[in-house]
Amino acid sequence: MPHQSQGPSSHRKSRLRRLFRLILGAAVFLLLLSGALLGYLYQKDLPKVPEDTRSRLLDARGNVLAVFSPDNRSHHPVGLKEISPLLIQATLSVEDRKFYEHTGFNFKSMGRAVIVNLENGSRSQGASTLTQQLARNLYLSHEKTWTRKAKEAMYTLQLEMKYSKDDILRMYLNEIYYGHGAYGIDAASEMYFGKPAASLDLAESALLAGIPKGPTYYSPYTHPDNARKRQHLVLAAMVDLGEITQAEADRAEAEPWNLKPRGQQAASLTAPYFRDYVGAEAAKLLGMTPDELEMEGLNVYTTLDPDMQAAAEQAVAHGMDGAGDLETGLVSIDPRTGFIKAMVGGVNYRTNQFNHALATTRQPGSSFKPIMYLTALSEKAMTGLTVFNSQPTLFHYDNNRKTYQPRNFGDKYLGEINMRQAIAASDNIYAVNTIMKVGTEKVIEMARKMGIDSPLADVPSLALGASPVSPLEMAGAFAVIGNGGVKMPATSILKITDAQGNLRYEAPQAQGESIVSPAAAYVLTRLMEGVFETGGTGNRVAALIKRPVAGKTGTTDTDAWMVGFTPELATAVWVGYDKGRDITTTEARRAAPIFAQYTETALENVPPKIFPIPEGVVSVYIDPQSGKLATASCPDKVLETFIAGTEPTEVCDRHGKGQPAEEAGKNAAGAKEDAEESHSWWGDLKRWWLN
Repeated sequence: MPHQSQGPSSHRKSRLRRLFRLILGAAVFLLLLSGALLGYLYQKDLPKVPEDTRSRLLDARGNVLAVFSPDNRSHHPVGLKEISPLLIQATLSVEDRKFYEHTGFNFKSMGRAVIVNLENGSRSQGASTLTQQLARNLYLSHEKTWTRKAKEAMYTLQLEMKYSKDDILRMYLNEIYYGHGAYGIDAASEMYFGKPAASLDLAESALLAGIPKGPTYYSPYTHPDNARKRQHLVLAAMVDLGEITQAEADRAEAEPWNLKPRGQQAASLTAPYFRDYVGAEAAKLLGMTPDELEMEGLNVYTTLDPDMQAAAEQAVAHGMDGAGDLETGLVSIDPRTGFIKAMVGGVNYRTNQFNHALATTRQPGSSFKPIMYLTALSEKAMTGLTVFNSQPTLFHYDNNRKTYQPRNFGDKYLGEINMRQAIAASDNIYAVNTIMKVGTEKVIEMARKMGIDSPLADVPSLALGASPVSPLEMAGAFAVIGNGGVKMPATSILKITDAQGNLRYEAPQAQGESIVSPAAAYVLTRLMEGVFETGGTGNRVAALIKRPVAGKTGTTDTDAWMVGFTPELATAVWVGYDKGRDITTTEARRAAPIFAQYTETALENVPPKIFPIPEGVVSVYIDPQSGKLATASCPDKVLETFIAGTEPTEVCDRHGKGQPAEEAGKNAAGAKEDAEESHSWWGDLKRWWLN
């Protein structure tokens, strides 16, 4: 009988059988592999829980200055019976509804989160179970890598195999972070409400259960609106699960919070505003949240000088004593490096954590004027002898479509004055004349180059500091003047290492950017020294500073400033109320003494130095009445400094004809030598002694 070939149907069945055997074999292999992995994980010990995984902040000397969260681990862990059942229900409702049903992973929630994230185009929704969160908090960093995810899955399985659900829940509630240094529900309950966890009512439980999702963002102290919305979400989840009724949820939501005042917390704080600032900066550099940074076990090396920080805190405490609700901010930078040496963000961190040193909502007033005068000097549009008439003036701008009429403080007008006199007396009419001459657009450009990023209005009132800026920006801008026109980037972090010493970040080698010529910066510095001399707005604190210093005061209806610099430090001090309340003259006078006391104390071990005289500067004797070169016949002679080529050449003839005064030198070079001699250490020493 002839052989009959198999048909297509037989071949298809054969392929299906082979595919089935292949799938079955793969399934058996994966089953055996999974069993072996589970057996291995069951036998393998979990890692030892680190005793302290908090990240640390180190000062400029490498000493530990603070941790990024105060240590509340001294609270003993509590059992589930010592925790309010309402808190447990609230936590499970919002964090892990299927906790007692899953084996460590909620695959349905994970799938739903993937779909939502794909629709949003970002990781907007997570699906971690309590066990996964516990594994992450106990054993892992917060770096977003596949290796970390794999380890998290492994530790999650081990926790589920080695502990009961109640044990996992107990460990979670004793380890999770509730913000402001509180780890564990008992520590959090004591910190926020001054009671043990067993005594929490429904409203308190819902509030605390919502915090771990974002301990900073949902803090009832710093973001009460966010915390209240989160509390509402937790209560709604409990209603949805049938844990409570809607009426109970409504009563809990209406219940006022009886939070324990921050000032009653006992832990000591060192440089808390700087710590928060650096924490946010470090988290940004490493691509993590501040909450993740706190438990990463990192060492953050900073630029903070502990002695200068202590001097700043002391000056603020003394200067703001008895100030009531008045607030302040101080920030100090080394002009030569850009390193932030001290920062105080307010009077009392425990009652107000807002960092006023970073606030970009306060008008600098007249302290902004040096930026404008630097523009005029560097453009060679004006010199220290340029005269304007200080009198009530109506200015026209915007192609004569708008007008602006500034006033001097106390309606005091000085008549014809030069730049030196205008800076010392803080004359507003002179300042607006200046910005009208050089142009607001050039002043804004100069401010940008000097490091001011806040919005600046292109209007004449910019000359009087009408556009808000931060104390940090002002200190950085004045540091440019103090560093001979060279801008160094403001720096707070030098490097970051992990717990094993591996380098995670290192600040780039700073390259100074030349903003203006050293000569222009020096000429302005000499003019700004006049603020602390007789007739200057800073003269009343001049006796407190025994070294060369330049600066500028600034006062608005709601703000008072003192910004100044020595060769070693540029410092901005602001004083005012948080809610924009007007300040009195007495309150406004607190800024300058804080600046003076801080500067003198911070530099008490540093020998006084004069501001170095650069090339391109000449000094000549001037007759103050005519503004021309003084002669031997002139009864009064003033030594003035100029950018080379802008000094006057015409000789005074008001007191008889003659050659320029011999003591002034007969040329620019000789005048510069006289200037150096007049600004010698001996001359400065005599001035300090007489003061």
